[in-house]
Amino acid sequence: MQNTVLTIVILLVLVVLIVAAPAIGTYNRLLPLDEGIDNAWAQAETVLQRRYDRVPSLVNLVKNYAEHEKSLLDEIERLRSQWAGAKITEDKARTASRLEEALSKLMTASGDYADLKANETFIALRDEFTAAETRISLERRRYNDAVRDYNTAFRRFPAKLFAGILGFRKRDVYLQTASDAKERSVVEF
Repeated sequence: MQNTVLTIVILLVLVVLIVAAPAIGTYNRLLPLDEGIDNAWAQAETVLQRRYDRVPSLVNLVKNYAEHEKSLLDEIERLRSQWAGAKITEDKARTASRLEEALSKLMTASGDYADLKANETFIALRDEFTAAETRISLERRRYNDAVRDYNTAFRRFPAKLFAGILGFRKRDVYLQTASDAKERSVVEF
């Protein structure tokens, strides 16, 4: 009788270990990848915020030269406010992509104004935005790589079985480049 009870207990412990080991491994593999996404986003958000902090200066400067660009300037200001008010990473990432596209259009349009192109403040802002684009590109790549690595691990077996139970979710948001910025790495004036 004792041998039977002991055998049953040992078998139950083995079954628990067989089920728990992959779950523990999954948790230990996904946790640093999930944290890596949050860290990569924080870095990307920092450089995006630095650029967006300079947007009012650029908008005000361009307003003085380009009155007919008003709708684009209003859109940039609206998106900047939307960025500042976004509470979750997914909303910030989507807004960042739309704002990047609008800023790219503004930079392209500003090239049509010879007086603006010669303005020292504009030249300094242009240089800041160009440098920011390089930093943003690097941080975007790091963030997207972190999302890709996490999602790949998330979808692998046995992680796919345990990830949801352990509180992990697939990350769907990648930072996108503006459609016309894909063809060039720096802002053209």
